[in-house]
Amino acid sequence: MAPFGHPVRSVTHTVRRLAIPLGMPYEESVAAFERTVPQLDPAPFHALSEWHDVVALAEKLAPLGFFRFHKLDVTPFMAVSGSRFACAEYLMGNHVIAERMYRHDPTVMLHAPLRLLIQADENGDGVLVLDQPGTLFASFDDDRIAEVGRELDVKLAGVVSALGAQPPPELSSH
Repeated sequence: MAPFGHPVRSVTHTVRRLAIPLGMPYEESVAAFERTVPQLDPAPFHALSEWHDVVALAEKLAPLGFFRFHKLDVTPFMAVSGSRFACAEYLMGNHVIAERMYRHDPTVMLHAPLRLLIQADENGDGVLVLDQPGTLFASFDDDRIAEVGRELDVKLAGVVSALGAQPPPELSSH
């Protein structure tokens, strides 16, 4: 028994990592992603007092279903090491969608928002890399959470398509 009377839980799960070539140089890939997935401004949401208003605003501001919550430009941190790959890491998600899982298990917030990156390949072209949401959320052994994970897969395929790239079949084969 762990302290405080709760047993330690251990979950082992398999995750599918996807690396999706975007078909354009790294800098263009980053700019296209940032045009496609809007940056979240929390202020308008904090001003609302009814959940249905939050849902409506999220649908209006994020037509593809996702916001950018944070960006970390990894490149300058690695430059002195001699590593020359350009890389930007993002937190991307939608708090309205996340709530549909959170109500069943707050631990889902380990993976919501989603963590992804755009990196330059050896030719300088952009590659979108992330762990597939459907596999992440299936690990909670709750069909209600897994269903939202599969929905996120499909929404992610929409983002990839909007970037002009071909979504991998894993994102739409549910």
